[in-house]
Amino acid sequence: MAHANIWSKGKVVDDWMIRFTVGEDWRWDTLLLPYDLKGTRGHALGLAKIGMLSQKELVQIQRALDELEAIADDLSVLPEDEDCHTVIERLLIQKLGDLGKKIHTGRSRNDQVLTALRLYLKDALTICMNETHALIRAFVALGTENGEVLMPGYTHYQRAMPSSVGLWALGYAEVLTMDLKILAGAHGVVDVSPLGSAAGYGVPFLDLPRAASAASLGFSDVQLHVTAVQLSRGKIEMNVVQALVQVGASINRAASDLVLMNTAEYNAVRLPAEYCTGSSIMPQKQNPDILEIARASYHRLVAELHLLLSLPANLPSGYHRDLQLTKEAVMRAVQVTQDMLIAMNLVIPKVTFNRDHLASQLSPDLFATADALERVVNGVPFRDAYRLSAENIANLHTPSVAEILAAYPTPGSLGNLQGNQILTKAEAIMKAIV
Repeated sequence: MAHANIWSKGKVVDDWMIRFTVGEDWRWDTLLLPYDLKGTRGHALGLAKIGMLSQKELVQIQRALDELEAIADDLSVLPEDEDCHTVIERLLIQKLGDLGKKIHTGRSRNDQVLTALRLYLKDALTICMNETHALIRAFVALGTENGEVLMPGYTHYQRAMPSSVGLWALGYAEVLTMDLKILAGAHGVVDVSPLGSAAGYGVPFLDLPRAASAASLGFSDVQLHVTAVQLSRGKIEMNVVQALVQVGASINRAASDLVLMNTAEYNAVRLPAEYCTGSSIMPQKQNPDILEIARASYHRLVAELHLLLSLPANLPSGYHRDLQLTKEAVMRAVQVTQDMLIAMNLVIPKVTFNRDHLASQLSPDLFATADALERVVNGVPFRDAYRLSAENIANLHTPSVAEILAAYPTPGSLGNLQGNQILTKAEAIMKAIV
């Protein structure tokens, strides 16, 4: 079987070769198509600025792009198309004839795909940041509502010291705020235009207005030296996935906590029934599948990161077809992270805690450290106090909730939660990218 392409020079190529080299790229390019339309609009403006398109031709191209953007949701990239760039160029030629053949002047599919991908990633990271911000607010609300619901804190899977639902939830809110800052950093790294670098060595004779094209597309900066574009291909994607992995790692541990606390043995958490499944054979079962899949999805993110860490290594500078796989890796990681965030934003606001059971779990041994430090406050050296308290564990009792909370006045500890401070930090990060 033979195949003709826009890059065909008259010779036919084998269909199997096209299928092998295109792989699953066409599926991801359907998602990129609206962004490639936007990138094409920016490139057309640049060509008009240097006189390669007349104003009349620019208007014709803009109208054609308007028409394609209006039906972009219905456009699909098929395996025989290779990619979204081919689809758009073919449709422009169908609409505009010879004028459509001018649009690829001064660009390569190398800078074209990176322009579309970075526009996509800017939007995708913004969605991830919005979802992460929502999850932070949900954890703060959960922690504030349950600030005085005490429960055992564990180290080494052993009962350690008193904790609370509030302290647990606000811990996750704070670490997600750190993740939010990392996502914002990744957004800043992506926000740089590669357009005009062509295949990685610039364009002869045409003084492309790269800064103006970048500004028209909403980029805040331009990758100045054209060779930097292909050298950073895979690195920028790696940076994005590293940020997503941070979010995934926080979700992984929160989901793991909830699955454990939902067991009959812990009996601490009740999960919303609408986000649980049943067993095909055991009628009594209610399974936390959504949390288990969220927990497991972290490992899929790590797998995509591994590809991005290793694939560009040992490649000489310049473009290589190997780098095509970095696009799928980063786009798949974005989708997985967005699903993980959606899952947690559905579950966390509806989680409830078994307050009576948790209160019954506050055994006196949890207050051995408090007993030792109370002796220290009264003048006993810590190592002596530690030994005396160890010998006194059988005589310890569980203080009242008010007494327990009063013993922890330091901001961010059991008796002095700081949910509002976390919200303020998160909102400041979100405002910085608007």
